[in-house]
Amino acid sequence: MSQKLVLASNNAKKTFEMQTLLAPLGLEIIPQARLGVDEAEEPHFTFIENALAKARHAAAATGLPAIADDSGLCVAALGGAPGVHSARFAGEPKSDERNNQFLLERLSDVPESKRNAWYYCCLVLVRHGDDPCPVIADGQWHGLILDTPRGEGGFGYDPLFWLPELEKSAAELDPAHKNALSHRGTAMRQLLERLQKQPLSKESGQP
Repeated sequence: MSQKLVLASNNAKKTFEMQTLLAPLGLEIIPQARLGVDEAEEPHFTFIENALAKARHAAAATGLPAIADDSGLCVAALGGAPGVHSARFAGEPKSDERNNQFLLERLSDVPESKRNAWYYCCLVLVRHGDDPCPVIADGQWHGLILDTPRGEGGFGYDPLFWLPELEKSAAELDPAHKNALSHRGTAMRQLLERLQKQPLSKESGQP
């Protein structure tokens, strides 16, 4: 029987992307919604604290190891916003379309040369709810913010996230290419490397 790992996300597109990235582990990846686990509160000011809260919440609720991602877009001209508030930048209910429109409004007077931005991802894996040694990894992906959406793929701010070296938006990349370059792909590769030294078992979570 394969080892089960709970994915602490209710975002269908993110879940699919993370399941693809986690495939090398050979684990049975179970989205938390399938186990009746609601989304955790995310009251913190940093990605790492929110990711840890989500992972611990899912592990405690299921009794299984859990992995959580907290990620978002940081725009230099906005002091790093939307940051941890990326999913709800335009308020409730969550909407990628409204978030993108609100971002364009906030940057309406900002010239292209000052539209530097980066995606950031923090991944946290806990073996159980009280794991004292969570496995933590992160990644960044740098680009610029367009003034008009481009592309139909991806999710979140991908249609506005421009990659000058490729002359494409993140939403114009195929999934495999995106995973090879993205903040989440970078963080996942780092996590997989660390798991080779820190096996996925309760005992390994003890100092």
